[in-house]
Amino acid sequence: MALTIEQVTARVDSLRYRNHERDARNLDVLAVRKGKIAQVYPNFFPEGVDANVVANFIDIVARDLSEVMAPLPAVNCSAANQVSDRARTFADKRTRIASNYFLHSDLAVHMYSGADWYLTYGFVPFIIELDDEAKLPRIRIENPIGAYPEFDRYGRCVAFAKRYELTLGELVSQFPEYERELLGQDGYKQDLNAKIEMVRYYDKDQSVVYVPRRSNLVLSKATNPLGKMMIVVARKPSIDGEMRGQFDDVLGIQLLRNRFALLAMEAAEKSVQAPIVLPQDVQELQLGGDAVIRTANPAGVRRVELTLPQGAFTEQNILNQELRVGTRYPESRTGNIDASVVTGQGVQALMGAFDTQVKSAQAIFAAALRDVISICFQADEMIYPEEKTIRGVDSGSPYEITYKPTKDIKQDYSADVRYGMLAGLNPAQGLIFMLQALGGKLISRDMAMRELPFTVNVTQELEKIEIEEMRNALLGSLTAYTQAIPQMATQGQDASDVVRKIAAVIKARQKGQALEDAIEATFAPQQQVPPAGAQPSVEQPVPAAPGAPVGGPPQEMPQQPQGRPDLQTMLSSLSSGGKARSTVSTVRERAV
Repeated sequence: MALTIEQVTARVDSLRYRNHERDARNLDVLAVRKGKIAQVYPNFFPEGVDANVVANFIDIVARDLSEVMAPLPAVNCSAANQVSDRARTFADKRTRIASNYFLHSDLAVHMYSGADWYLTYGFVPFIIELDDEAKLPRIRIENPIGAYPEFDRYGRCVAFAKRYELTLGELVSQFPEYERELLGQDGYKQDLNAKIEMVRYYDKDQSVVYVPRRSNLVLSKATNPLGKMMIVVARKPSIDGEMRGQFDDVLGIQLLRNRFALLAMEAAEKSVQAPIVLPQDVQELQLGGDAVIRTANPAGVRRVELTLPQGAFTEQNILNQELRVGTRYPESRTGNIDASVVTGQGVQALMGAFDTQVKSAQAIFAAALRDVISICFQADEMIYPEEKTIRGVDSGSPYEITYKPTKDIKQDYSADVRYGMLAGLNPAQGLIFMLQALGGKLISRDMAMRELPFTVNVTQELEKIEIEEMRNALLGSLTAYTQAIPQMATQGQDASDVVRKIAAVIKARQKGQALEDAIEATFAPQQQVPPAGAQPSVEQPVPAAPGAPVGGPPQEMPQQPQGRPDLQTMLSSLSSGGKARSTVSTVRERAV
């Protein structure tokens, strides 16, 4: 049963109260990332300084990590029966349908913001909405600021609320049918730029949009068409269930780095503006580049030295190291690698923390996107069952397919979403690991291709590889066939037929004909055409001699011509790797 607006507001207020500490942390991190650290710690900065005076390390780390985590995983809808061509075709079509959900939603671009929000705030919501114009579900990534998800004991999102801060004028323009209720008695005489809060609430039964400051005015209300939550939340692991970002505990270190930088600048300024010490015999002091000071003790003319303790610089290095440890950001990412550790083991140790957090984040994204695709499949089949055409690019080749959800999805909402066994590894390490596993016969080529960090139509790609290998084998056999020309010429045989056939294949390729078609046409057996007017000869049976076996004397098997072998014989001698190992020999017999 759907909740009333009073029950909805009570639930949202409860969620907001329980997460008020998290809201404060998120706003502090947001201010620091925007360079307004003085707003978070106003008492630590002198008057006139309201921004970072050192590199915004937290923002740099967040952007770098999110760019590594953001690429989308590979989506594969595996068939239950891999032997059946029909099952594989059904699975490949569902794979393209699922990939089209990502393409239609521009998820590859929005995931950079989603990964950034995941790192900064500790969670990121994926909302599945209905695009009536395209007749497709659309995936939208929501900003976690002001978002309040509620979970059951199994970690599933059962309710979700999101606060939006809009100006009064923007709210009226979006909901003109409620202009009188939103503006009140003052109408347009009031400040239309004043901020007003709007709340959007979701659960398995309904979605509601209302304005708390207008007596919980309901602007929009719709029944959930699937009867289940259409929001999936990806959360960072937590020891107490509280959603925390990666930088909640390092804001103080960033503050101290700013404070030390300000003190260093103040010390440098005081050193330049320090008073000048003069001997007692100096009566006048001139300032400037060509100033002259008359004194019997010129060594006594100097500025007052301000000695900076060496411990200050040591403490600054310690703060930089603590900030890297707190953000789990290795120094090698900024190119600062000690030459003594530039080895495979050294770099691997420096990048260890970076790789593990990327791998863990991508594993969480994969689980969330698997649920997202399942909801998209269900929404596509139940809400938009009509036939539709989608276009895309698969393995570098554009495609266009037409599908009907009730036929091509058929209540199969499963999908395999994986970043693969290369998750967390850099491209060079991943490629070496994949090749070693293939060389050791630990995995098949099919599995290796499904584990790639990008979408590949495995069935179609394997067919292309097989065709390429067979073409290479056919070309190798043709090359081996040409090697018989010198031997034939040495033995006095006529090699013109071989040369003519090779030339025919080359000319056919120049005309754009496929290699296999050119070879097939060139080496096709020629039919013997009888001369015009000739009558077919009919052999008369010869009576058997007495004592001879019935049926006449035994027939001798026809001997194969002792010339060059045909292409089929050469193809039959190919190795398992597709390389030709044929030998050509000619035996000549001389009558005695």
